[in-house]
Amino acid sequence: QVQLVESGGGLVQSGGSLTLSCQFSGVDFSNYALGWFRQAPGKERKFVAAIGVSVVATWYTDSVKGRFTISRDNAKNTVYLQMTSLRFEDTAVYYCGARAPGTGLTYYNTYRDWGQGTQVTVSS
Repeated sequence: QVQLVESGGGLVQSGGSLTLSCQFSGVDFSNYALGWFRQAPGKERKFVAAIGVSVVATWYTDSVKGRFTISRDNAKNTVYLQMTSLRFEDTAVYYCGARAPGTGLTYYNTYRDWGQGTQVTVSS
């Protein structure tokens, strides 16, 4: 049974920074790929970033490249999303997802387990 708990969201001014954390528990964290997705009000959940079993295998949606960094700490069973140069359009609920490694990490419907989400609000 996998459990994911996100934290680190909040209110920040445009241009500011936040780091989200996702604590993973239940089974062997090192065997899972992790993804961050976000969902704005009235919109579908969209891919933000993903990291494979290997810490060097990362993917980003174009709008966050150069601003966001995904990383994982297998000793702490935690995945992070460092967000810099935040923009108003980054405002959303951010969700952490976990799944088996492989192709399709940018598709939310391939993830089996999800956290409850953490709100990120960027004021313009």
